[in-house]
Amino acid sequence: MGNDVIREDAVNPAEVPQRTLYTGAKMPGIGIGTFGSDRFGADDIANAVEDAVKSGYRLIDCASCYGNEDKIGVALENAMKAGIKREELFVTSKLWNDMHGKGDVLLSCAQTLKDLRLDYLDLYFVHWPFPNYHPPGCDVDTRNPNSRPYIHEEFMACWRQMERLVDMGLVKHIGVSNVTIPKLQLILRDCRIKPAVNEMELHPCFQQPELYDFCKENDIQIIGFCPIGSPTRPDRDKTPDDIADIELPEVQAIAKAHGVHPAIICLKWAVQRGHTPIPFSVHRDQYMGNLRCSFEDPLTEEELELLKGVDKNCRLIKGQVFLWEGADDWEDLWDLGGEIPGWNGYTKK
Repeated sequence: MGNDVIREDAVNPAEVPQRTLYTGAKMPGIGIGTFGSDRFGADDIANAVEDAVKSGYRLIDCASCYGNEDKIGVALENAMKAGIKREELFVTSKLWNDMHGKGDVLLSCAQTLKDLRLDYLDLYFVHWPFPNYHPPGCDVDTRNPNSRPYIHEEFMACWRQMERLVDMGLVKHIGVSNVTIPKLQLILRDCRIKPAVNEMELHPCFQQPELYDFCKENDIQIIGFCPIGSPTRPDRDKTPDDIADIELPEVQAIAKAHGVHPAIICLKWAVQRGHTPIPFSVHRDQYMGNLRCSFEDPLTEEELELLKGVDKNCRLIKGQVFLWEGADDWEDLWDLGGEIPGWNGYTKK
């Protein structure tokens, strides 16, 4: 985009709900995602981010594996040249699975900072809690022979490097993503700096109440991905049993009552539930509608209660490409039995 004009119809960021991290820092109650799947180019995503920031967005959710941080860095720089201050923004990124090794975390963070043209990140996640790697664009049956189940000692070695990033002032907060209660219990037991945020899949058809409540009880804020059911997610992540949130009769009925698209109802539900959704769109009418819905025309208590009852436990991002030899199926990634498969009883030394 490149012009240095803040949009006249920009939303006042002060209208957007805020979440308070355990440090006292504020995080916007809605943000814009930057994962374009295999359907959108980096330039389109960067142009949308620049316009979104100039139009009132303050949370931008990035990741090194999305392959577009260098373009987004230009977009952020243009927005700041237009008068938006760095301290007004809340920029997140994520450590990819092939950079968990000793010394790699600093290298990855430094590359992200260089690409995003920033001196620090507000929040840096460990994208997945294991170093299982797959090449970009692979199909659902791809398997890496070096993949293995969660090993707590390995994760904590990675987390110690994340903690040092905070010590160095390169990141303000660190977080986890795609974790479970058993994994979080171990991380909280052994960490020096605890996760400020957990990024997890959340939408009306997949509400994860137990993990959600566990995070809240431990003063961990939540960012929810796939907030409208991620209709543009990669084809490899789609299965015949998936349920589309925006096609639920309850969601459609509430949308009709409010005169909005069903996707807006999913976002209102997320914001009013108390977490931060990060919807993705390159279309201005959509991302501006997403931003405004965070504070306009809230759902009623009756509508929220109705949506609470539509949970189908329908996980969309199952993570099959991260499976290891000997795993039964994708459910092994998510500790559904309440314990980590193969956990060796590691205790803090």
